[in-house]
Amino acid sequence: MAKFGGKHTPRKYVFLFAVVALLGIVLVADFLWASSSPSSSSFSRYWSTTSVSSLDNVIGVGSAKGKQTKGKLNSDKAKISKYLNATFADLPAPQLEWEEMAEAPVPRLDGAAIQIENLLYVFAGYGTIDYVHSHVDIYNFSDNTWGGRFDMPKEMANSHLGMATDGRYIYAVTGQFGPQCRGPTNRNFVLDTETKVWHELPPLPVPRYAPATQLWRGRLHVMGGSKEDRHEPGLEHWSLAVKDGKALEKEWQNEISIPRGGPHRACVVANDKLYVIGGQEGDFMAKPGSPIFKCSRRHEVVYGDVYMLDDGIQWKQLTPMPKPDSHIEFAWVILNNSIIIVGGTTEKHPITKKMVLVGEVFQFHLDTLTWSVIGRMPFRIKTTLVGFWDGWLYFTSGQRDRGPDDPSPKKVVGCMWRTKLRL
Repeated sequence: MAKFGGKHTPRKYVFLFAVVALLGIVLVADFLWASSSPSSSSFSRYWSTTSVSSLDNVIGVGSAKGKQTKGKLNSDKAKISKYLNATFADLPAPQLEWEEMAEAPVPRLDGAAIQIENLLYVFAGYGTIDYVHSHVDIYNFSDNTWGGRFDMPKEMANSHLGMATDGRYIYAVTGQFGPQCRGPTNRNFVLDTETKVWHELPPLPVPRYAPATQLWRGRLHVMGGSKEDRHEPGLEHWSLAVKDGKALEKEWQNEISIPRGGPHRACVVANDKLYVIGGQEGDFMAKPGSPIFKCSRRHEVVYGDVYMLDDGIQWKQLTPMPKPDSHIEFAWVILNNSIIIVGGTTEKHPITKKMVLVGEVFQFHLDTLTWSVIGRMPFRIKTTLVGFWDGWLYFTSGQRDRGPDDPSPKKVVGCMWRTKLRL
């Protein structure tokens, strides 16, 4: 019989000590392992396979004793889950002063956005899982108003788009056509923002979901993303010569494959270098035989890898993000020789297995190729659409968390927020 201070220790304290000790051992072991690993993702992978079963074994669920204390076990799991919500998901960061602006005409998830001077062009996206948008809304940073709505081509993808601009023309590449988990299209379009006229570009060799896309050295580059089943990562990399909204070639050319595939990554050109940041491997798939392509969950691995292409011949792997981050393809801006990334999703909660949203603002310093956490958002949110104007950092749309103590996703929103950002 265990004793403490010369007296018998109540059974409930023995149980609590055992749970705390187990948690401590696992955390220390994982910390020692992670300290020698190039990726912080080892922590959640370890917990996702051991945490719940280990806690069950402590109390002996299924035994007579276990049945008597099942309620206690659930209570302690909830406490540990809340503890992990605060430590696993959130990094220390200052709370920025955010101001809520005019809300977007419609809520959007997995939409796209491109800023040209004082205008933010916001495209497509889910309104709900069963409804997708097929139009463009424009936010004017000068007077902080929405307006100028116009339609997209009916054949253009409604979400998971790749997108880039040369300052007048916006190139929209591949993506998912329709709601739920419907299939992708390989059709590509270009918008003249001065005339609001669309033209079609040569199709991709094969369709992709949410590929990394950017204009670099006169060519439109498209790489990674998910393959036609929406889940398997693609590694292919293609490019097409373009100028003034027109393709100079009839077919896409093969380029050096990206070392790690997958969708939902930031793709940025800065200082004549091409950067691909964050992302994930795997995604929801259409449920087999579903007539409406209802989504079914699949295993996903979120990562914070950073790759750079500066010579067109070889990818270089750089310092990873402070934590794994996905759903950030339009959540970035370039500011003062750095890349700012807002929100996203990180690895799933190790106990509940729910998606965990990101509430930090990250800065990638292009001179030192290192990362900082420079602020916290008003709430955690994924697939933000980000812009910067006159000293203000803006974000709109996406899917936000359930509250300060629950980082899992809930409501699709169209809100617009801004904060004064000085670097």
